[in-house]
Amino acid sequence: MNASRLKADLQSYLQSARDALLWKLEGLSEYDIRRPLTATGTNLLGLVKHAAGVEAGYFGETFHRPFAEVPAALEEGAEENQDMWATADESREDIVALYRRVAEHADGTIAALPLDAVGRVPWWPAERSEVTLHRILVHVISDLQRHAGHADIVRELVDGAVGLRLGNENMPSDDRAWWEAYRERLEKAAREAGSGTSAGG
Repeated sequence: MNASRLKADLQSYLQSARDALLWKLEGLSEYDIRRPLTATGTNLLGLVKHAAGVEAGYFGETFHRPFAEVPAALEEGAEENQDMWATADESREDIVALYRRVAEHADGTIAALPLDAVGRVPWWPAERSEVTLHRILVHVISDLQRHAGHADIVRELVDGAVGLRLGNENMPSDDRAWWEAYRERLEKAAREAGSGTSAGG
């Protein structure tokens, strides 16, 4: 596979993760996009805010192409974990717009450099801080797709919406009764396995 095709494939997966994260915000109230729905506070808008910081750093400073704005959560002295949630004063529109600007900057870095371009990740240990654009693309795609999976679960907990994106037919059914029966079947199998009463046990 030639380098331009490989780069295009990687960028396609990167964009897919971005799109998934942003779609998970659609149609929800300000409260619902900010609600912490796990013990560690995972929330939808915070995931987008975090993704903006990830891309700003890895496709910016790493390759001497710093993003023009320093996200508040990345400023020196910022509160711990500030990149994972939005304050009441940080609007959805501002965070989404920031992420779109960051993505545009990242895409500029990807377009400008070959996959074997060398950069340094300042916050990684010195012995492994030297990286290539290819490695950073893989790293960021892995990180964002993982967070897109978090967003899948959080959005389902908020209002039951599931799937990769609106209109994507990647779920076996959209019938609530089907899912209730399916979940009950899984619950039954889990209980049987847990009590040692399964047919094969």
